[in-house]
Amino acid sequence: MIVAATPILSSTAGYVMLALFSVLWISLGLWWGRRAKSYDGFAVAGRNVGLALATATAVATWITSNTTMLAPQFALQLGVWGAVAYATASFGLFAFAPMSGRIRKLMPNGYTAVEFVRRRYGIWGTIPFLIISMFYALTWLISMSMAGGKLLNVLSGIPYEVGMTVVLSVCVLYTLFGGMYAVIGTDFIQSLIILVGLVVVAIAVLVKIDIADVHEKLTLDRPMLLWVLFPAALMSLFNNMLFSFGEIFHSNVWWSRAFAMREGVGPKAYALGGLLWLPVPILAGFLGLAAPTLGIGVSQPDTVGPLVAATLLGWGGALLVFVIVFCSLASSIDSLLAATSDLIVNDVIERCSPAPLSDTAKRRYSAISIVMLGVLSWAFAWPNLGTLATVLFFAGPMVGSCIWPIVGGLYFRRPSAAAACSAMVSGSIVGLAAYEMIGWFVGSLVGAAVSGVVFGLVTLLVPDNFQFSTLSTLQCDDESLDALDTREPVGAS
Repeated sequence: MIVAATPILSSTAGYVMLALFSVLWISLGLWWGRRAKSYDGFAVAGRNVGLALATATAVATWITSNTTMLAPQFALQLGVWGAVAYATASFGLFAFAPMSGRIRKLMPNGYTAVEFVRRRYGIWGTIPFLIISMFYALTWLISMSMAGGKLLNVLSGIPYEVGMTVVLSVCVLYTLFGGMYAVIGTDFIQSLIILVGLVVVAIAVLVKIDIADVHEKLTLDRPMLLWVLFPAALMSLFNNMLFSFGEIFHSNVWWSRAFAMREGVGPKAYALGGLLWLPVPILAGFLGLAAPTLGIGVSQPDTVGPLVAATLLGWGGALLVFVIVFCSLASSIDSLLAATSDLIVNDVIERCSPAPLSDTAKRRYSAISIVMLGVLSWAFAWPNLGTLATVLFFAGPMVGSCIWPIVGGLYFRRPSAAAACSAMVSGSIVGLAAYEMIGWFVGSLVGAAVSGVVFGLVTLLVPDNFQFSTLSTLQCDDESLDALDTREPVGAS
């Protein structure tokens, strides 16, 4: 027997919860944002974020609605390996931990990942990287906005368009007023709510449902979900891991935090964040495996997690799921808005300006950028096309192609602009072809593999000899960098 998927909360309860959390996050954003008196404070929180706040913002930002909604979808469609596949995203945080320390050391006054690529690889590396960064940020924003609308619709029957609009508008407002101070401050509270809420939901669900019954139901009706050699699931395992590497390595969401953290804090914060995040998708994934046992009708697979939890735990469970996913949405949307506005201001507007921008001008352009990003995300999310997985992983081949240029550029002198550019372009093109012809679960894998091969070959054929000391020069423009002797003949000591 299939149980119809009906909202657990009344629309009145949903609107009340939505209003309460909207007022809460806007108020907290305004309160935290009082410290953002300069552009440096607005963009990188004064570069003095300590371990507790740094760890909390890493956890909260990485526990997106994709974690709480896509992990169950992975489990529902790909089985046990699907939940494990999503958990491999923690490896990205572990790998970025030492990288964050090196980033902070090489560019103590930096603002963005694109700034590093521009100084390291010049214009030919900057163009594809900036396009990829902006496209990915917008894709992630769209998927988060969609998740907000889907969540409210599933739990309380609030129309998708209304829920999506309100969630996005709230995040735009408090990020607009408080910048990175508001983002990190609210992330601290949101991470505590999310982690405590997930533990409560997991315990309550395990009390309500027998794991043996879940196993028996899957064995009889969907044995493929338990098969350890399920091909699509195995490919998704490596695809998701490489997607997470590319996502974190290239995204300014994580670079801006590395610049904001006090020196020496980044490696510890990202490692702790990875440890705290690791069990979350496995707990969430179990909800997807439990859906067949409960006979719940699932029209949209990316809503199965909240739907199962709310069905099992009733009205109280629906409220708790609402709080968890709302916090996970806000903690990611605000981070994306702040970090992407930094890209627009520092790497687009200021690069096109005939003279350096004043502090006031940068704040003004940041505000305009945040509003425009919110409007663009709203416009693309409105049609509600596709699932969260298909929308987000469309950018997978592109972010996967950035792994090797970033790692090579941070640690080695020989990788050149030709290697970086050709790797990103070839990996993106071939990876997108694989996404279209095979499926979303292989795009990142193919993109990263092709990019790695091309990057290695071109580095051997066209080597460089970059001097890392030039990266610490504050606000160098392209002409100034050209005047510096940043290269030595290959083979020089």
